[in-house]
Formats: sequence, C-alpha cells, structure tokens
Amino acid sequence: MAWLVLLGTLLCMLRVGLGTPKSLPPPAPHNCPDKCVCAADLLSCAGLGLQDVPAALPATAADLDLSHNALQRLRPGWLAPLSQLRALRLGHNELGTLGRGVFTNASGLQLLDLSSNALRTLGRHDLDGLGALEMLLLFNNRLAHLDEHAFHGLGALSRLYLGCNELTSFSFHHLHGLGATHLHVLDLSSNQLGQIPVPELAALPAFLKNGLYLHNNPLPCDCHLYHLLWRWHQRGLSAVRDFAHEYMCLAFKVRSSRVRFFDHSRVFENCSAATAHDLEQPEEQLHVQVGRSLRLHCNTSAPAIRIAWVSPQHELLLAPGSQDGSIKVLTDGSLAIGSVQPRHQGIFVCLATGPRLHNQTHEYNVSVHHPRPEPEAFNTSYTTLLGCAVGLVLVLLYLFMPPCHGCCRCCHQICHCRRWPRAPSPLQELSAQSSVLSTTSPDAPSRKASTHKHVVFLEPGRRGLNGRVQLAVAEDFDLCNPGGLQFKVSSESASSTGSEGPVMT
Repeated sequence: MAWLVLLGTLLCMLRVGLGTPKSLPPPAPHNCPDKCVCAADLLSCAGLGLQDVPAALPATAADLDLSHNALQRLRPGWLAPLSQLRALRLGHNELGTLGRGVFTNASGLQLLDLSSNALRTLGRHDLDGLGALEMLLLFNNRLAHLDEHAFHGLGALSRLYLGCNELTSFSFHHLHGLGATHLHVLDLSSNQLGQIPVPELAALPAFLKNGLYLHNNPLPCDCHLYHLLWRWHQRGLSAVRDFAHEYMCLAFKVRSSRVRFFDHSRVFENCSAATAHDLEQPEEQLHVQVGRSLRLHCNTSAPAIRIAWVSPQHELLLAPGSQDGSIKVLTDGSLAIGSVQPRHQGIFVCLATGPRLHNQTHEYNVSVHHPRPEPEAFNTSYTTLLGCAVGLVLVLLYLFMPPCHGCCRCCHQICHCRRWPRAPSPLQELSAQSSVLSTTSPDAPSRKASTHKHVVFLEPGRRGLNGRVQLAVAEDFDLCNPGGLQFKVSSESASSTGSEGPVMT
C-alpha cells in the first residue's frame, strides 16, 4: 500500500515539473501554393495575376480555380497529379491556344470553364481525355474555326456554350463530333452565322431544339428558316420563345438591312405555302391513362443497328432500361412502360443509327391523364325532380277530379250520426256583423232550418293583421257540394270594409 502512495506522489511531481501541454497549431495544408486558398478539396488561386500555373498543386484538389489571371499557355500533362479533379475554372485569362495533351490526365473532369480568353481555333485533339465532361464553357472568345471533329471524344457532354464568338458556320449534321444523345443545350448566339442548313436543323431531336440558341446572328431571311423558327415559337420551345425579339435576318444581304424575324413578317409575305411541316416530321401524340401500359416503337426508314431513347427528363435509355426500373428497353429496340405515371409525361425521342441511317429520330409526345370518375348510382337531383312531378300530379288530381258519390254518402252518415262538439260560432260573438252578412234576420225561425247551408264572410283587417283578411266559417261546410256555395255582395258590407276591398257573402 505504501508503494502505491509513493508511486502516485512521484507521478504528480513529474506532471507539475513538465507542465500541461499547450495546444498545437493546425498543420499547414499539404503543398498549398503561395497566396492561394486551400480548403478541404477546394483550391483557389483566382485574381493573383499568375502568368504560369503553380508548380506544386495538392493532389486532393477536386475544384481548381485559376480564373482572372494572366495565363497564356498550358503545358501538357500539368493535371497529372490531380486525379480527383472534377471542376477546372480557367476563365478570364489570356489563353490563345490549347494544344494536344493539355487535358490528357483529366478523365474525371465534369466542368471546364474556358470562357473570356483569346482562343481563335479549336483543334481536333485539343479536348482529348475529357470523356466524362458534362459542361464546357467557351463563350466570349475569338473562335472563328472549329475542327470537324473538335468534340469527338466528349461523349457525355450535355451543355456546350459557344456564344459571343466569331463563328461563321456550324455543322449541325454531325455537331463537330458531338453525340446527340446527351447534348440538350447548344448556345451559338451572338456569332456571325450567315448560312444555316435548314434540313439539318429540322432533323435535330426535340430536346436539342428546345436548347438551341441561334439569336443575335445575321441569319438570311429565308422562307424555310422563317417557317421553321416560327413553328418552334408556336410550339413554345424556350430557346426561341425567350429570345424572340433578338432573332435577326438580313433582307438584302447587307448588314444595315437587319430586321426582326417575328416583328416584321411583311418581309416574308411573298413566301410560298411550304411550311416547316414539309421539313420536320411532327411528333406523334399519345394519350394514356395513369396505370395503363405503354409501348413505343422506333419507326425508322431503314434497318437500325443501334437504338437509344431519351426520356422527358433527358435520361439516356439503353437496355435494360431506366435507373428506377419503370421504363424498359426491349431487345427489338422498343420502349415499354408497365404502369404509366405522371412523371412519364413529355416527349420521348428515339435515336437510330445504321448503315443507311445517321441519327434518325422519331418522337412521341405522351400525355398522361387520370381516368374520369364513374357516375354515381344514386342521383338525388333526379329523385327530387321525380318527387316534384308526383306532387304536381296529385295536386292536379285533387283540383280537377270531384270526389266519388260513395264518399259523399259516407260523409252524410257521419254528419247525421255523430255530433261533434264545437266552439261557439264567430257569428254569435259578432252579432252586428252576422246580421248584415246573413240573408235572413237573426230572429227568423228559418235561420237554421237547413243544416247544410253555411255563411262565409271576409272580415276586414284588424290591428296586428297588417291589412290581411281573415276567413271565418259560420256554420257547417257541405263537403259533398262545395260548388253550391253562394256569394253575395251587400252595399253595407262593402261600405264597412273601406279600402280593404269588397266583402263577399
């Protein structure tokens, strides 16, 4: 026990002698260039006036920002250490050319920003190695020439921005090597495009037409081009609808004769009746209820070797089908949906290729709607109407059909055999009025000689009745002979009513 106490004392003295350890500063980022900012997988060297790329770059960088510098060239293989790079921003520099092998080691790159530089041409191998690239920004350069296969290796590219350049032509037939299955945004605005092949425009798939920006170009005032763009505008394609006032054309092949496509239709008054329907095949309209099955066939003019589909959500559909499993692509190239849902509404595009086919497309515009509700088995409105009709018939029968004679005899027997107690007659209380309204004097012995005679009078409105008249029955009412009631008007009774109207007895 004493040894344990001694050992504890020595440990306490040792701790006091050494002191408590102070907090160490965080280690500096590994290989972070001077004046750059490194944060986790982000590396920013923007706005530092760099003329060359820093020699040592951290291998963990996934987003590299070198924009707003003075870079004039990029050496081949400079991205080899950056195996995790996903986004590269080189905008607002002074790059005049790219060169072969610049992006060889960027197989995982998804975003490349080369905007606002001094690029004049784009060679065939300048973009090699960018197989996973999805967005390419090349706007605001000086591009005047694109190689025929400049984008040949960009199979996953979906957005290409070439606006604000000096392009005079662009091949829509092969899109300079681009694959039409993924591309759905192509910006060619604010260039020098003077000749556009209308049949190639009409052959593009619908999802690319919706993202094809051609505004602010010196387009020719061609009738076929006008009808095509006007039909796209009527269909509501956003690329044409959103920039309708910026679509220009040259009326007389002189730059000063630029007019607006959709604001000056008088220029196209002499165009023939041929419209865009002769150039592009309209999509097939289909209406399907929710929960039903649907099958779409890719109808082509010639046998196809490879068939692919594009969904309304821009998903490339190949065998076996979509990622969620709701859409299947069968072995014959057709598309099958077992249970149609609202998310399946939109345009499905089939792209077919073969020896005699070059990206031939067939479009289906699928409209999904819910089934109409079945009518109710029991409708209260009909029963109410039937009840009203029956009630009206009964009222008419009561008014126009007299009661039977047997009923009258029965009523006579009841009246003679039974004497019902009844309250004093109103005529007994109002003797003055009854003497005026009766045909005989009150003291005459024959007043009650006839048991079936009665006296009915209309009493003038009293206070509290608001001017309404009151019906009073003096004696028994003959149920069997209601038509024998005699009404007479006396001068005295008429004078007693005043403005209330004549009194009938």
